[in-house]
Amino acid sequence: MIKQLKLLGLACGLFLVAPTLFAQEVLNISSWAPPTHHMNAVVWPTWGKWVEEATEGRVTAKIEYKLASPLKQFELVRDGVADAAWIFHGYNTRYVATQAVEMPNLGTSAEAASVAYWRVHQKYLAKADEHRGVTLIGLTSHGPAVIQTKSALKGLGDLSGQKIRVPGGVGSLVGKALGVTAVKLPAPKVYEALSSGVADGIFMPMETQKSFRLKEVVPFVTIMPGGLYYGSFAFIMNSDFLAGLSEKDRAAVMSVSGEKLSKLSGQQWDAADTAGLAAAKEAGTTITTASAEIHKKYLAIMAPVETEWLERANKAGIDGKAALEELRAIARSY
Repeated sequence: MIKQLKLLGLACGLFLVAPTLFAQEVLNISSWAPPTHHMNAVVWPTWGKWVEEATEGRVTAKIEYKLASPLKQFELVRDGVADAAWIFHGYNTRYVATQAVEMPNLGTSAEAASVAYWRVHQKYLAKADEHRGVTLIGLTSHGPAVIQTKSALKGLGDLSGQKIRVPGGVGSLVGKALGVTAVKLPAPKVYEALSSGVADGIFMPMETQKSFRLKEVVPFVTIMPGGLYYGSFAFIMNSDFLAGLSEKDRAAVMSVSGEKLSKLSGQQWDAADTAGLAAAKEAGTTITTASAEIHKKYLAIMAPVETEWLERANKAGIDGKAALEELRAIARSY
């Protein structure tokens, strides 16, 4: 009898625990950078921990690799193959509003840029509805992009005709303005392109000297004061996955997303740039800062790009001038 009562008690205990166990949701995150990249080593795991804590363990996160190319991450999440992912806006020409943060000469850290970007997106840029089909859970920008080449540069004219990997978005417009022969391919392919001679150089932030091992294939780095351009990324989630959570857990997930996730990501881009600079110096990379004269010339070359963006933003129903001014004001006073 005592044995039977114990078994009955155990069964009842399992019955009470079971709803909690079965209610747990695993949020599958698709990522396209190497596992060692800070996005996978720090940002996603930290956010996943926040989600798990905020939902009291009812939602956990897991990173999945090689589900699709960087160019297909949006569709992957929209169609429910993955529950979340991060995308680079420059890979798709349909993004216009997001180029606000990419303009040259912002002159701030990635953290400041990312926080300003999120706030300005919510106030102005969201009107363009460029992430329709998924739920936007964060925005970020990498730090200032630099020029990385196989040969030393004496001036901007030296870039003319060189095969330079450009990222899309404003980064590609930079290449066009400088007269480069554009090489377009996703970030994970850049090392191969540079080592094989497909590209003579690349426009990317300093962090790639370490994260993509570019210190091994491009021995010259030229820093443009204020930033050659910045890079726009979004964190997205499958809307059906989010809707399938309880109201309490939906609110919990969003409470650790938005500006909080954007800020975390910006901080890690900055840390990665610091590590990339250290790795470049250790490898003997020649690092040069463009002169004030070259900087002035560069801004003059890029002025039409900003003017054109303002026109496109206005056509999309966005007050481009107000958005850009506020983004810069927030970032520079951060």
